[in-house]
Amino acid sequence: MTAILGISAYYHDSAAALLIDGEVVGAAQEERFTRKKHDDAFPKRATDWCLGQAGLSAADLDYVAFYEKPMAKFERLLETYLATAPRGFSSFRKAIPLWAQNKLHLPREMCSHIPGYKRPFLFLEHHESHAASAFYPSPFERAAVLTIDGVGEWATASWGVGHGHQLEIREQQKFPHSLGLLYSAITYFCGFRVNSGEYKLMGLAPYGRPVFTDALRDVVTISDDGAIHLDQSFFDYCHGLRMTSQRFDERFGGPPRKPESAITQREMDLAASVQYLTEEVMLKMAQAVFERSGEKSLCLAGGVALNCVANGRLRREGPFDDIWVQPAAGDAGGALGAAYRVWHELLNEPRTVQVPDAMAGSLLGPAFDQAEIESQLEQLGAKVTVCTTEQEAADRAAQRLSEQAVVGWFQGPMEFGPRALGGRSILADPRNSQTQSVVNLKIKYRESFRPFAPCCLAERAAELFEVAKGAASPYMLEVVGVRGAEPVELDSAALVGDEGSLGSALGKASKTLPAITHIDGSARLQTVDQRHPDLRRVLQAFDALTGCPVLVNTSFNVRGEPIVHTPADAFRCFLATEMDVLVVGRCFLEKSEQEESLAAAERERYLASFELD
Repeated sequence: MTAILGISAYYHDSAAALLIDGEVVGAAQEERFTRKKHDDAFPKRATDWCLGQAGLSAADLDYVAFYEKPMAKFERLLETYLATAPRGFSSFRKAIPLWAQNKLHLPREMCSHIPGYKRPFLFLEHHESHAASAFYPSPFERAAVLTIDGVGEWATASWGVGHGHQLEIREQQKFPHSLGLLYSAITYFCGFRVNSGEYKLMGLAPYGRPVFTDALRDVVTISDDGAIHLDQSFFDYCHGLRMTSQRFDERFGGPPRKPESAITQREMDLAASVQYLTEEVMLKMAQAVFERSGEKSLCLAGGVALNCVANGRLRREGPFDDIWVQPAAGDAGGALGAAYRVWHELLNEPRTVQVPDAMAGSLLGPAFDQAEIESQLEQLGAKVTVCTTEQEAADRAAQRLSEQAVVGWFQGPMEFGPRALGGRSILADPRNSQTQSVVNLKIKYRESFRPFAPCCLAERAAELFEVAKGAASPYMLEVVGVRGAEPVELDSAALVGDEGSLGSALGKASKTLPAITHIDGSARLQTVDQRHPDLRRVLQAFDALTGCPVLVNTSFNVRGEPIVHTPADAFRCFLATEMDVLVVGRCFLEKSEQEESLAAAERERYLASFELD
């Protein structure tokens, strides 16, 4: 038996993943345990859970692999600061204590967090870990691999080829020229948090027009093969504490929008413009990789691979016959990739291709048995009805969903990656035009302009969405068209400065599925097959009642909170929001039957305990 622990940490979305003889035993993000969103600390709790899941101690581990090379990253930081001195001194002064405290002493830090492990630690390149996470669990015997993010050590994008258990990185784009950093810079400029709010920018883009595209082309030069060059006079991330510079502010009507202030036409148009350029770059990159690799399939990872609008265009318009995106495409997935790389490359172990893939639906995290669920809920004073079977619980949930109830759905293992895929989800009826505003404003407490995603029975997806019959999108990583939807014509003048008006435009593009259709007639689709059996069960029951094989599926949390981890987390979130029903395992809870919901002050304390993202 060979046990390999992969670790990602000290930037954002720390995680641990455990392979035993090449099979994924468990993978989890630290934020779920600590309740700190995007937690960057060493994933001590996630590591302990992975070991416990396998019944191992740290002494039983054969290898511990870290997802990047810290000394190479430190070299890049020093060279960048020296090249921009003295302008970068304030940033340098802020960064160095963090490196001196732990990042320059990772073996020491890792020993302290994994007591009992006595073997050497292995350090892989950041994009090598991303590429491994994309190719090795994919359903392809051979494929091209493309990774795109902000920055690793020096690389900001890379491509290579995987064949069997071999994976070769052939070319890289180097810092400071980065598609991910460009997108993050616009995210920052539009008032959202870097490494957190990029998905908000993607959701805002359909409200705007790409009128800044030409102006952005003065900032970024795009080659025919997708390589980019950023004019650094417009940015401050190399040497300052901001993403954009004064020159950027002057060019785009600055200063940057203040977080939580009104969204203006400028932000909508900038979002649309950078999204347009991102899709252009990714399509050009894919075309170049296709021509240089000679492969017919493509694997994707890195934070930019979470841009599901671009992924949808890659599938529809790109040159590859098939694409597969790692569901934990960001830094969390680097932990899994590091472990895979050791198994296949260092140990030269063969690879058995698994179909549909080796990710087990990305349901790789902690699960709770019925006895533990009942114990946690009893300790919190919950009023529970215990169903006799999982099917009964699904049938009851489907009945309440058909009556317009919003249901917290907590079943089986927790998802690995940023998407709720039916393990820790909030479900609602997509046919109700009011669902979107109710869930956004009274349950998620988030910006009203953000759309919700649909989950749909896989065999029925082609009826309602613009996908081929039999097409699979199990990880909610591609945006597709909604059949019969018509884009909403916006009165931009009426929307400016009024976020509520932005939200009111949602739900008007589709008469049949208003709650999941964005204003441009699109949706971020999850097709549900046997990989997600619990979600499939409730979808089938809802379809039998209503003739609709679709539900709203959003993550089980409030804004700023990590997705719930335990039954206790789920119950507290249930009480603090206006959810109607909670289903945890076979436990069925009605809000109206609980002795008392959280008092107003207690609810405010709960919501305030999570920093806004």
